[in-house]
Amino acid sequence: MTEGRSAYTELDALSTREILEIINREDRQVPEAVGREIPKIEQAVERIVEAFADGRRLFYVGAGTSGRL
Repeated sequence: MTEGRSAYTELDALSTREILEIINREDRQVPEAVGREIPKIEQAVERIVEAFADGRRLFYVGAGTSGRL
């Protein structure tokens, strides 16, 4: 799951330092999460490469950050 309710409430009551520490703590989880999904990412990349080789296209649809990418 990539989206969900924040575990952090009342961020407006925290200091700048506390907020930055929370962001940093959350960011450290990203490489571990990506690592767990490498087999699925590999499969997707291989299928996309095959599709491109066959002259097909990739349509990427998303919202939020994924939509901007």
